Amino acid sequence: MTVAISGEGMRRYLSRTAVLLASGHDTLLVEYTSTPGYFQRGRGRARGRGRGRGAHTGGEGAHAHTGGEGAHAHTGGEGAHAHTGGEGAHAHTGGARTRGGPTSGAGHTERPSAVDPVYCGMVGELPVGRPLERPLTQRRPRVLPAARRGHVEVGGSGTSTPNRTPTSRKRNAITSSSSSSRPLRDIEISNALNYGSDEDSEEDGEEEIGLQSTIVPRVVQMFAASEDEGEGGEVDAFISFSWPPTSNDHPPVPNSSGPIPSTSHVPDYSVPPSLPTHTPSSPSCPMSEPGNKFDFKWRGFPQPQTPPELRREPFSQINCGPTVPYASPYDAFTAIWDRDIMEHIAMETNRYAQQLATVMLVDGSLCPSSRITKWKDTDVSELHVYFAIILATGIVVKSRLEEYWNSTLDIFSTPGFTAAMTYDRFMLLSKCLHFQDNDGCDPELMTRAQAKLFKVQPILDHLNNKFQQLYVLGQNVSVDESLTMWKGWLDINQFIRNKAATVGIKTYEVCESQTGYLWRFEVHAGHDTSSDPQEDSPVSGKVPALVLRLLNGLEHKGHTIWMDNFYNSPALARELKVRGFDCVGTLRTNRQFVPIELTNLTKKDMAIGQVNGCTSGDVDLIVYRDKNRVAFVSTYHGLATAMCGDTHKPTVIPDYNVCMGGVDRKDQMLAMYPIERRRNKIWYKKFFRKLLNASVLNAYILHKAHRSISHRNFRQTLVRELLAAHTPPAPTRALPNTWHFPGQYDLLPGTTRNEHQRRSCSVCKKRTSSFCKACNVPLCVFGCFESYHTSQ
Repeated sequence: MTVAISGEGMRRYLSRTAVLLASGHDTLLVEYTSTPGYFQRGRGRARGRGRGRGAHTGGEGAHAHTGGEGAHAHTGGEGAHAHTGGEGAHAHTGGARTRGGPTSGAGHTERPSAVDPVYCGMVGELPVGRPLERPLTQRRPRVLPAARRGHVEVGGSGTSTPNRTPTSRKRNAITSSSSSSRPLRDIEISNALNYGSDEDSEEDGEEEIGLQSTIVPRVVQMFAASEDEGEGGEVDAFISFSWPPTSNDHPPVPNSSGPIPSTSHVPDYSVPPSLPTHTPSSPSCPMSEPGNKFDFKWRGFPQPQTPPELRREPFSQINCGPTVPYASPYDAFTAIWDRDIMEHIAMETNRYAQQLATVMLVDGSLCPSSRITKWKDTDVSELHVYFAIILATGIVVKSRLEEYWNSTLDIFSTPGFTAAMTYDRFMLLSKCLHFQDNDGCDPELMTRAQAKLFKVQPILDHLNNKFQQLYVLGQNVSVDESLTMWKGWLDINQFIRNKAATVGIKTYEVCESQTGYLWRFEVHAGHDTSSDPQEDSPVSGKVPALVLRLLNGLEHKGHTIWMDNFYNSPALARELKVRGFDCVGTLRTNRQFVPIELTNLTKKDMAIGQVNGCTSGDVDLIVYRDKNRVAFVSTYHGLATAMCGDTHKPTVIPDYNVCMGGVDRKDQMLAMYPIERRRNKIWYKKFFRKLLNASVLNAYILHKAHRSISHRNFRQTLVRELLAAHTPPAPTRALPNTWHFPGQYDLLPGTTRNEHQRRSCSVCKKRTSSFCKACNVPLCVFGCFESYHTSQ
């Protein structure tokens, strides 16, 4: 049987060893023979993994995979290109939604191709740019001191003779980023050093001020622009955010096979280009429809490119940081844990202690020696002392909890814990600590996720509200997941290989990239399947909906969202751009709307230093090969290079390395004070300690904005202030007016020997015949008598 398959289809559905495409041929005639595992083209042969006529793993028919029937049927599918039980052309997985977005009906449209050739070249051929983000601590290069002229050298004979030979100082020539090793000319050096800098003229300064004062998102400007506002002069740089971009909106793109023009001529970016004018769409065809918004037209990058400063959304927040200054660590901590939430915890703890005592009394497990028999209701002050002790265990780390209450006077003793609270009281509070009334739990009226988080839901809601009220985020915001270790059985446990905890309770967090401030978080308790999202929207999947839910309230302020490839997709990047965000991060090239030219790229197909990329106006896709292949999505970076270490890399890479670690920076600072490390049988109490630890870090960031203090000193000061403000004063007893003298009990009646009555000593518990006449307490005369009265 003879089958004609296009070259692109052959690349997609045949293995690498089976591709025998000749350069310049659009189609390939494949002849399947009866020889097992072989197919032929002309005289060449290639070995396949299947058996039969192009069939794989027991299938029947041409290109049948895993028991399928029909042409290109995969895994039991029916029809052409049916995969995994789907029906019809190109049906995959029965029409189930993927993480990047849902499919449409029983199948989805074929993966798009670029309308123009994508860029493909080496990193040295790209124009030189500069990263926009700066790390908190700049790495200082190690510079050896230069040898002085005429320095004194010590000869072998021991005599000191001055060195008359002057040290030659040679200036290193600035070389170009291309493969040529010639030095740059003066004009090239000036343009390279002053790229993106402001001119000293007054006119340019006025234009820059006018540009920065604009706080309306660029997409909104495009929709609201009128015809008379677009009468500006023509510029070389061009950028379009229309959906779908028409062929007339873009200048002709050079062939991707040729190199990008040399960087010897850097265009003048001192005058910002005017955005293209667009006529608002008619109401009958709104631009917000999914069919228009997510119609990507991928092309190569136009030359010259628009600088990323002009493509980035203007940031409108002025006073970033804490909303109120705090004079002390105690004020910052109590701003988060205010009196309302502390009274709620005290009330629920007292209620649960009564419920626990009742249950133990009914089932007969209540013993006279049980700690619960000594329970007395707690209050807000005692809970503050309890929190202070928990925070102190993260500063003074010991292997066992009871070692903190060690009473022996040696080097390992910590008498401060005993002075603050007894060991039995601390253990009793830890057992009875509660946040929600158990009688209010009705699983029939809740979703599955709400029922799982019912025990700790008041704490989650309170901290989310407080974290957002007390702090204004900066421009760079990172979205990532964090993990609280829990190795016991738990329905909501997650496994993340590259996290320190590896397995535990996962939280999705929004943190500031620079400081690591936790602004909002959401606990992963399973996806809510009760609500039916829009089936036709590419951003209605679980992960895109999660990102939009976490960023709710930050729209149209110019924030840049940094995410990894678990969240990113071209559809989500465009949706965030419409809402006034910028989006940067790594990308999985199998996401929806990624062009097939980038999807099929593998590590072996690219040389070291090769860059492939395309743009659709507001969304850029870049694939770079260094040691491994990595893909990025950005809404403003474009295609330029910058120094990253000792090599040139695309500018998106150093910016991503600086801004992505917001959540990791928070976890790193919390790992130094592990207050949740103690083993616990109840998962939500350990998770509460993790939230308490994160709230202390947020309080530190709030306080540090107005006063320089280290993280450790902040925690130590906070513990001291909590104990000083909420520890009750020790009761003092008035000295009695009577005199204390030892006495001896009477003789035993009916005894012939001189034997006195004996009782147990109140101090050493030994049998003694002496007692105190004033106190009427049995005491040993030597040792116990003095110690008893001095301790009282």
